[in-house]
Amino acid sequence: MAGENQKEQTFLERLRHNYRLIIMNNETFEEVGSYRLSLLNVYVIVSLVVVLVAIIVGALIVFTPLRTYVPGYGDVTKQEELMRLNKELDELQKIVNAQQAYNDNIRRILVGEVLENAEENMSVAEIPMDSVAEIDPIIEDEMLRKEVELDQAVLEREILSRSADYIAREIPLEQMFFVPPITGVVSNPFNERDKHFGIDIIAPKNTPIKAAADGFVFVSDWTLETGNTIGIQHSNDLITFYKHNSALLKQTGSYVKAGEAIAIIGNTGELSDGPHLHFEIWHKGKAIDPAQFIIFE
Repeated sequence: MAGENQKEQTFLERLRHNYRLIIMNNETFEEVGSYRLSLLNVYVIVSLVVVLVAIIVGALIVFTPLRTYVPGYGDVTKQEELMRLNKELDELQKIVNAQQAYNDNIRRILVGEVLENAEENMSVAEIPMDSVAEIDPIIEDEMLRKEVELDQAVLEREILSRSADYIAREIPLEQMFFVPPITGVVSNPFNERDKHFGIDIIAPKNTPIKAAADGFVFVSDWTLETGNTIGIQHSNDLITFYKHNSALLKQTGSYVKAGEAIAIIGNTGELSDGPHLHFEIWHKGKAIDPAQFIIFE
């Protein structure tokens, strides 16, 4: 025990023992500097330098982008970032799909296209043809189908017959009664010289457009220049057009009465510069001034 205590004291004494560090010129042996040191001071200085360097390196890794260059350190952050970007991409894809479906529905509504049930078509396509062939036809269903087809054919003949009667009838324009399609301020009158073959009427937003007379809708569609446009064939070889609407309420082939709402005022088409109705009357292929027969204000 006494020997061990003596060794410990000797070690401590060695740590506390002072040494002198002399720096000399190698060629002239001139003393450049002299420093008084001990092993304990050297250990303390070295330890402080190591701790300080460790703190600086740790701070650089934690608080600066240098951590991304440390192998394995930035993997968790990258994975979280990728998961976040993947989630945002899925949400954007859903928004794009929803917007595309909305645009397709609006286009079908504007052009009057019939939307088939995709789920029904898919379910029918998935049924094997052998199983379909084994199903016996239902007599009541066949009779109902034939009855519907017969009613549709009768309706089509009636529409064609009534349309032909309207076209063939000859009535002087002065004797015809026109309902004002809209009441408002005339912003641009009829001017055949400037090829403005109609009259522009300004009215409040969401104002309904009315049919000027009885007739059949022969066009209900969207065009690049006039936007949502509806045209009606009347008797006496008379045609009226209603352009730049925000929405169309009647489809091609519909029969409308005078004063019946057929569209909503809007600002569609490249030739429109504000919400208004562009109304035209054509008689036997020639444009006439609507203001001669209708009072809009």
